[in-house]
Amino acid sequence: MEQDISGCYLPPGGLDDEDLAPLLQQCEAARQRLAGELAAGRLAPLSVVQGTDDLSALEDIAADWRRRFRRVVLFGVGGSSLGARALAVLALGEGPELCVPDNLDPGVMTAVLDPARLADTGFLVVSKSGGTGETLAQALTAVSAVSAHLGADAVAGHFLAISEPGEGALRQLAVSQGIPVIDHDPDIGGRFSVLSLVGLLPAMMLGLDAGAVRAGANAVLAQAMANPDSPPAVGAAVQVGLQRKGLGQSVLLAYGDGFGPLTLWYRQIWAESLGKDGQGTTPIDALGPVDQHSQLQLYLQGPQDKQFTVLTVDQAGRGPVIAPDLAKSVGQDYLAGRSIGDLVGAMQSATADTLVKNGRPVRRLHTPRLDEFSLGALFMHFMLETLFAADLMGVDPFGQPAVEEGKVLARQYLRDSAQ
Repeated sequence: MEQDISGCYLPPGGLDDEDLAPLLQQCEAARQRLAGELAAGRLAPLSVVQGTDDLSALEDIAADWRRRFRRVVLFGVGGSSLGARALAVLALGEGPELCVPDNLDPGVMTAVLDPARLADTGFLVVSKSGGTGETLAQALTAVSAVSAHLGADAVAGHFLAISEPGEGALRQLAVSQGIPVIDHDPDIGGRFSVLSLVGLLPAMMLGLDAGAVRAGANAVLAQAMANPDSPPAVGAAVQVGLQRKGLGQSVLLAYGDGFGPLTLWYRQIWAESLGKDGQGTTPIDALGPVDQHSQLQLYLQGPQDKQFTVLTVDQAGRGPVIAPDLAKSVGQDYLAGRSIGDLVGAMQSATADTLVKNGRPVRRLHTPRLDEFSLGALFMHFMLETLFAADLMGVDPFGQPAVEEGKVLARQYLRDSAQ
């Protein structure tokens, strides 16, 4: 992936060398620790990309589901589904449809369990702990629906579970129904799991190249572990430095619908990993060009508390071309003979330049194309950037104690209301 971190524009009153130097030194110490952990066979969320042997065992499962089902429903919340959604944008429509009802909603679940769709649907249920309430509720209602409409004997063939070893509720359900279970690596947390089977098995079911995803991720990992001032380390140092200057909101403005699910994945990994002990910046996901009309006014003339990453892909020459005579007939000569991609490309450059001219700190990330390799590279870039930032902030990136507190309270409310 081509990453233009050199375009990190710092306006007057931003960071200077004295601010940045100690942060980069701390990132270098973190890099050496991370490299040591990897060399010792630890850090499973990162080391998983250094091989593909585990993917070979999934090929038959993916091929079988592609053959048998026209729709794959993925039950999973947050990290159990966001990575798969980000990869699914690459699917060409030749395999099954991927349906991800990850925001629990009664009406949506009713539609998902439409009896007319059950015969050609496979249900992939993902929960690391096996106890995620939303995912269990979805799985339980789906098992009942399949059993009622297709017969109890059909359940095992229409479901597959991914959960860590142990006695979690999802694994108990699977055993009771004869549903096959694949082990979720207990050393890989949900929001860091996109490069494991959690993100890659659904991608393989859609016909995507999981090996290329791993290759892109491994290329970024190798480069970051071999170089002191890698893009993820510099990006983390700049973002934390700007946070300490009062810019506590981090906007990821990505150009093109294909980046939409990726921005949601980024929002979770950044927020849930760093938002602890009074630390963190608030991640804001934005999509261009549409959010130029809904957000750019605020970005340019609102509070100066934001820092920006503009994520772009080569656009020139892509998409339909505007007929010159039509464009000229309505007085829009600048559009004559231009493709839709030409316009988007001009907008993404103009927006970044406008932010800079208005004194906003902007970093540009660019990839020539959106494919499996580049998405894998972006996943690893943001994972590493998160780890470097966590080290700078002094927080543990792998827990989410506040979220767990809410889950416990929700379960208690349900128990109390049933009495």
